[in-house]
Amino acid sequence: MDEYALGILANMGLLSFLALSAYVLLIGGEMSFGQQAFFAIGGYAGGMATVVATLPLSLALVLAALVGALAAGALSLVTLRLRGLYFSMSTLAAAEAVRIFFALFSWQSTNGQGQAIGPDGSAGFGGIRYLFEHGLGQSGFVLLIYGVLLLVLVALYWSERAQFGVALRMVGEDPELAGVFGINVRKVKLSAAAAAGAIAALGGALYAHYNTYIEPGNFDMMLGIHGLSYALIGGLGTPLGPLLGVAADILLLEGSRIFQGYRMIAFGGIVALFLIVRPRGLLDERMVYRLRTFWRRRRRREWTES
Repeated sequence: MDEYALGILANMGLLSFLALSAYVLLIGGEMSFGQQAFFAIGGYAGGMATVVATLPLSLALVLAALVGALAAGALSLVTLRLRGLYFSMSTLAAAEAVRIFFALFSWQSTNGQGQAIGPDGSAGFGGIRYLFEHGLGQSGFVLLIYGVLLLVLVALYWSERAQFGVALRMVGEDPELAGVFGINVRKVKLSAAAAAGAIAALGGALYAHYNTYIEPGNFDMMLGIHGLSYALIGGLGTPLGPLLGVAADILLLEGSRIFQGYRMIAFGGIVALFLIVRPRGLLDERMVYRLRTFWRRRRRREWTES
Protein backbone atom coordinates (compact mmCIF):
# COMPACT_ATOMS: atom_id res chain seq x y z
CA MET A 1 0.00 0.00 0.00
CA ASP A 2 1.44 3.39 -1.00
CA GLU A 3 2.00 6.34 1.34
CA TYR A 4 -1.04 8.26 0.04
CA ALA A 5 -3.43 5.40 0.83
CA LEU A 6 -1.81 4.92 4.23
CA GLY A 7 -2.20 8.64 4.90
CA ILE A 8 -5.93 8.48 4.14
CA LEU A 9 -6.37 5.44 6.37
CA ALA A 10 -4.46 7.13 9.18
CA ASN A 11 -6.51 10.31 8.85
CA MET A 12 -9.75 8.32 8.97
CA GLY A 13 -8.62 6.42 12.04
CA LEU A 14 -7.51 9.53 13.92
CA LEU A 15 -10.69 11.45 13.15
CA SER A 16 -12.73 8.43 14.27
CA PHE A 17 -11.58 9.05 17.85
CA LEU A 18 -12.94 12.58 17.70
CA ALA A 19 -16.21 11.37 16.16
CA LEU A 20 -16.63 8.68 18.83
CA SER A 21 -15.99 11.28 21.50
CA ALA A 22 -18.84 13.42 20.16
CA TYR A 23 -21.01 10.27 19.81
CA VAL A 24 -20.75 9.43 23.51
CA LEU A 25 -22.08 12.86 24.44
CA LEU A 26 -24.77 12.81 21.74
CA ILE A 27 -26.37 9.60 22.98
CA GLY A 28 -26.44 11.27 26.39
CA GLY A 29 -28.44 14.16 24.92
CA GLU A 30 -25.64 16.74 24.68
CA MET A 31 -24.21 18.32 21.53
CA SER A 32 -20.60 19.44 21.99
CA PHE A 33 -18.74 21.71 19.60
CA GLY A 34 -15.59 21.53 21.72
CA GLN A 35 -14.24 17.98 21.66
CA GLN A 36 -11.23 19.28 19.74
CA ALA A 37 -10.07 20.77 23.05
CA PHE A 38 -9.45 17.30 24.49
CA PHE A 39 -7.96 16.18 21.18
CA ALA A 40 -5.45 19.01 21.66
CA ILE A 41 -4.88 18.22 25.33
CA GLY A 42 -4.15 14.61 24.43
CA GLY A 43 -1.78 15.67 21.66
CA TYR A 44 0.27 17.95 23.91
CA ALA A 45 0.17 15.59 26.90
CA GLY A 46 1.16 12.56 24.83
CA GLY A 47 3.85 14.47 22.98
CA MET A 48 5.40 15.84 26.17
CA ALA A 49 5.31 12.38 27.72
CA THR A 50 7.53 10.87 25.01
CA VAL A 51 9.63 13.93 24.12
CA VAL A 52 10.22 15.67 27.46
CA ALA A 53 9.67 12.83 29.95
CA THR A 54 11.01 10.15 27.52
CA LEU A 55 8.24 7.72 28.45
CA PRO A 56 7.29 4.81 26.16
CA LEU A 57 4.42 5.42 23.77
CA SER A 58 2.10 3.02 25.59
CA LEU A 59 2.41 4.99 28.83
CA ALA A 60 2.08 8.25 26.91
CA LEU A 61 -1.27 7.10 25.48
CA VAL A 62 -2.53 6.08 28.91
CA LEU A 63 -1.38 9.39 30.40
CA ALA A 64 -3.05 11.38 27.60
CA ALA A 65 -6.33 9.51 28.12
CA LEU A 66 -6.22 10.19 31.87
CA VAL A 67 -5.48 13.89 31.39
CA GLY A 68 -8.27 14.15 28.82
CA ALA A 69 -10.74 12.43 31.15
CA LEU A 70 -9.82 14.71 34.06
CA ALA A 71 -10.07 17.85 31.91
CA ALA A 72 -13.44 16.80 30.47
CA GLY A 73 -14.74 15.88 33.91
CA ALA A 74 -13.68 19.25 35.31
CA LEU A 75 -15.40 21.08 32.45
CA SER A 76 -18.52 18.96 32.92
CA LEU A 77 -18.73 20.01 36.56
CA VAL A 78 -18.99 23.62 35.38
CA THR A 79 -21.42 22.98 32.50
CA LEU A 80 -23.53 20.27 34.16
CA ARG A 81 -26.59 22.47 34.62
CA LEU A 82 -26.54 23.78 31.05
CA ARG A 83 -28.69 22.22 28.34
CA GLY A 84 -29.13 22.56 24.62
CA LEU A 85 -27.64 25.61 22.93
CA TYR A 86 -26.17 26.90 26.20
CA PHE A 87 -24.19 23.69 26.67
CA SER A 88 -23.02 23.68 23.05
CA MET A 89 -21.82 27.28 23.21
CA SER A 90 -20.05 26.68 26.52
CA THR A 91 -18.09 23.77 25.01
CA LEU A 92 -17.14 25.90 22.02
CA ALA A 93 -15.94 28.70 24.30
CA ALA A 94 -13.94 26.22 26.38
CA ALA A 95 -12.31 24.79 23.26
CA GLU A 96 -11.26 28.23 22.09
CA ALA A 97 -9.85 28.95 25.56
CA VAL A 98 -7.79 25.75 25.37
CA ARG A 99 -6.52 26.68 21.91
CA ILE A 100 -5.46 30.13 23.12
CA PHE A 101 -3.83 28.55 26.18
CA PHE A 102 -1.64 26.33 24.01
CA ALA A 103 -0.77 29.34 21.84
CA LEU A 104 0.70 30.91 24.98
CA PHE A 105 2.00 27.70 26.60
CA SER A 106 5.78 27.15 26.45
CA TRP A 107 7.70 24.36 28.14
CA GLN A 108 11.15 24.25 26.60
CA SER A 109 14.10 22.12 27.68
CA THR A 110 17.15 20.62 25.98
CA ASN A 111 17.85 17.04 25.01
CA GLY A 112 21.15 15.17 25.08
CA GLN A 113 22.24 16.86 21.84
CA GLY A 114 21.59 20.33 23.23
CA GLN A 115 18.51 20.84 21.06
CA ALA A 116 15.44 22.66 22.35
CA ILE A 117 12.47 20.34 22.83
CA GLY A 118 8.90 20.78 24.03
CA PRO A 119 5.96 23.09 23.23
CA ASP A 120 6.81 26.64 22.21
CA GLY A 121 3.54 28.57 22.20
CA SER A 122 2.29 29.69 18.81
CA ALA A 123 5.46 28.29 17.20
CA GLY A 124 4.06 24.85 17.87
CA PHE A 125 5.42 21.62 19.25
CA GLY A 126 7.80 19.77 16.95
CA GLY A 127 10.32 17.02 17.27
CA ILE A 128 7.79 14.35 18.31
CA ARG A 129 9.92 11.67 16.67
CA TYR A 130 9.10 8.58 18.70
CA LEU A 131 8.19 6.65 15.55
CA PHE A 132 11.53 7.33 13.87
CA GLU A 133 13.57 6.77 17.01
CA HIS A 134 12.01 3.36 17.60
CA GLY A 135 11.83 2.14 14.02
CA LEU A 136 8.04 2.19 13.77
CA GLY A 137 7.16 2.87 10.14
CA GLN A 138 4.02 4.44 8.72
CA SER A 139 2.28 1.14 8.05
CA GLY A 140 3.09 -0.10 11.55
CA PHE A 141 1.73 3.04 13.15
CA VAL A 142 -1.46 2.87 11.07
CA LEU A 143 -1.96 -0.65 12.43
CA LEU A 144 -1.41 0.75 15.93
CA ILE A 145 -4.04 3.46 15.33
CA TYR A 146 -6.63 0.91 14.27
CA GLY A 147 -5.65 -1.47 17.05
CA VAL A 148 -6.31 1.21 19.66
CA LEU A 149 -9.49 2.22 17.82
CA LEU A 150 -10.69 -1.39 17.93
CA LEU A 151 -10.14 -1.48 21.70
CA VAL A 152 -12.19 1.71 22.08
CA LEU A 153 -15.00 0.24 19.95
CA VAL A 154 -15.04 -2.96 22.00
CA ALA A 155 -15.18 -0.91 25.22
CA LEU A 156 -18.07 1.17 23.85
CA TYR A 157 -20.00 -1.91 22.72
CA TRP A 158 -19.50 -3.50 26.11
CA SER A 159 -20.55 -0.38 28.01
CA GLU A 160 -23.68 0.11 25.88
CA ARG A 161 -24.85 -3.37 26.76
CA ALA A 162 -24.07 -2.79 30.42
CA GLN A 163 -26.15 -0.82 32.89
CA PHE A 164 -24.24 2.38 32.20
CA GLY A 165 -25.07 2.36 28.49
CA VAL A 166 -28.77 1.86 29.14
CA ALA A 167 -28.74 4.63 31.73
CA LEU A 168 -26.90 6.99 29.38
CA ARG A 169 -29.46 6.53 26.60
CA MET A 170 -32.31 7.02 29.09
CA VAL A 171 -30.69 10.25 30.27
CA GLY A 172 -30.33 11.33 26.65
CA GLU A 173 -34.02 10.72 25.94
CA ASP A 174 -35.47 12.25 29.11
CA PRO A 175 -33.23 13.12 32.09
CA GLU A 176 -36.19 13.92 34.37
CA LEU A 177 -37.81 10.56 33.70
CA ALA A 178 -34.46 8.82 34.12
CA GLY A 179 -34.15 10.44 37.54
CA VAL A 180 -37.59 9.14 38.48
CA PHE A 181 -36.39 5.61 37.69
CA GLY A 182 -33.55 6.04 40.16
CA ILE A 183 -30.75 6.91 37.73
CA ASN A 184 -28.14 9.33 39.07
CA VAL A 185 -28.25 11.75 36.13
CA ARG A 186 -25.35 13.84 37.43
CA LYS A 187 -23.08 10.82 37.81
CA VAL A 188 -23.99 9.42 34.39
CA LYS A 189 -23.31 12.73 32.65
CA LEU A 190 -19.98 13.20 34.43
CA SER A 191 -18.92 9.68 33.51
CA ALA A 192 -19.94 10.17 29.87
CA ALA A 193 -18.05 13.47 29.65
CA ALA A 194 -14.92 11.90 31.16
CA ALA A 195 -15.12 8.94 28.77
CA ALA A 196 -15.60 11.26 25.79
CA GLY A 197 -12.62 13.35 26.87
CA ALA A 198 -10.44 10.26 27.25
CA ILE A 199 -11.35 8.99 23.77
CA ALA A 200 -10.63 12.36 22.15
CA ALA A 201 -7.33 12.74 24.04
CA LEU A 202 -6.26 9.26 23.00
CA GLY A 203 -6.81 10.19 19.37
CA GLY A 204 -4.96 13.46 19.90
CA ALA A 205 -1.90 11.68 21.29
CA LEU A 206 -1.82 9.37 18.27
CA TYR A 207 -2.31 12.37 15.98
CA ALA A 208 0.68 14.18 17.49
CA HIS A 209 2.97 11.19 17.07
CA TYR A 210 1.81 10.46 13.55
CA ASN A 211 2.37 14.04 12.35
CA THR A 212 5.49 14.65 14.54
CA TYR A 213 4.42 18.31 14.82
CA ILE A 214 1.35 20.04 16.22
CA GLU A 215 0.32 23.64 16.73
CA PRO A 216 -2.74 25.37 18.24
CA GLY A 217 -4.15 26.04 14.78
CA ASN A 218 -4.59 22.30 14.22
CA PHE A 219 -7.35 22.26 16.82
CA ASP A 220 -9.69 24.99 15.64
CA MET A 221 -13.47 25.15 15.68
CA MET A 222 -13.89 23.39 12.32
CA LEU A 223 -12.21 20.26 13.67
CA GLY A 224 -14.82 20.02 16.42
CA ILE A 225 -17.68 20.67 14.00
CA HIS A 226 -16.43 17.91 11.71
CA GLY A 227 -16.16 15.46 14.60
CA LEU A 228 -19.73 16.22 15.67
CA SER A 229 -21.00 16.03 12.09
CA TYR A 230 -19.45 12.60 11.56
CA ALA A 231 -21.43 11.22 14.48
CA LEU A 232 -24.65 12.87 13.29
CA ILE A 233 -24.24 11.59 9.73
CA GLY A 234 -23.17 8.06 10.61
CA GLY A 235 -25.83 7.51 13.24
CA LEU A 236 -26.34 7.21 16.97
CA GLY A 237 -27.58 3.63 17.05
CA THR A 238 -24.14 2.00 17.17
CA PRO A 239 -20.49 3.04 17.70
CA LEU A 240 -19.87 2.08 14.07
CA GLY A 241 -22.04 5.03 13.02
CA PRO A 242 -19.41 7.75 13.59
CA LEU A 243 -16.87 5.68 11.64
CA LEU A 244 -19.32 5.56 8.74
CA GLY A 245 -19.60 9.35 8.90
CA VAL A 246 -15.81 9.69 8.75
CA ALA A 247 -15.62 7.38 5.75
CA ALA A 248 -18.38 9.32 3.97
CA ASP A 249 -16.39 12.55 4.27
CA ILE A 250 -12.84 11.32 3.70
CA LEU A 251 -13.49 8.71 1.02
CA LEU A 252 -16.48 10.14 -0.84
CA LEU A 253 -15.87 13.88 -0.57
CA GLU A 254 -12.19 14.48 0.06
CA GLY A 255 -11.00 11.47 -1.93
CA SER A 256 -13.25 12.12 -4.94
CA ARG A 257 -12.34 14.50 -7.77
CA ILE A 258 -16.01 15.28 -8.34
CA PHE A 259 -16.16 17.52 -5.26
CA GLN A 260 -12.69 19.01 -5.66
CA GLY A 261 -12.86 22.64 -4.56
CA TYR A 262 -16.44 22.21 -3.31
CA ARG A 263 -15.90 19.70 -0.53
CA MET A 264 -17.02 21.94 2.33
CA ILE A 265 -20.16 23.01 0.44
CA ALA A 266 -21.05 19.38 -0.26
CA PHE A 267 -20.27 18.35 3.32
CA GLY A 268 -22.44 21.14 4.75
CA GLY A 269 -25.27 20.14 2.44
CA ILE A 270 -25.06 16.51 3.52
CA VAL A 271 -25.13 17.46 7.20
CA ALA A 272 -28.16 19.73 6.67
CA LEU A 273 -29.95 17.01 4.70
CA PHE A 274 -29.37 14.40 7.39
CA LEU A 275 -30.54 16.74 10.15
CA ILE A 276 -33.82 17.15 8.28
CA VAL A 277 -34.40 13.63 6.94
CA ARG A 278 -32.58 11.44 9.48
CA PRO A 279 -31.80 13.55 12.59
CA ARG A 280 -30.19 10.57 14.37
CA GLY A 281 -28.09 9.57 11.38
CA LEU A 282 -27.99 6.73 8.91
CA LEU A 283 -27.40 3.96 11.46
CA ASP A 284 -29.94 5.17 14.00
CA GLU A 285 -31.54 2.96 16.64
CA ARG A 286 -34.37 1.83 14.34
CA MET A 287 -32.03 0.93 11.49
CA VAL A 288 -29.71 -0.99 13.82
CA TYR A 289 -32.70 -2.92 15.20
CA ARG A 290 -33.87 -3.83 11.69
CA LEU A 291 -30.39 -4.97 10.66
CA ARG A 292 -30.02 -7.12 13.78
CA THR A 293 -33.47 -8.64 13.27
CA PHE A 294 -32.67 -9.43 9.63
CA TRP A 295 -29.35 -11.01 10.60
CA ARG A 296 -30.90 -13.16 13.34
CA ARG A 297 -33.66 -14.38 11.03
CA ARG A 298 -31.10 -15.24 8.36
CA ARG A 299 -28.93 -17.13 10.84
CA ARG A 300 -31.99 -18.96 12.19
CA ARG A 301 -33.04 -19.91 8.64
CA GLU A 302 -29.56 -21.19 7.81
CA TRP A 303 -29.49 -23.19 11.03
CA THR A 304 -32.87 -24.85 10.38
CA GLU A 305 -31.96 -25.67 6.75
CA SER A 306 -28.72 -27.29 7.79
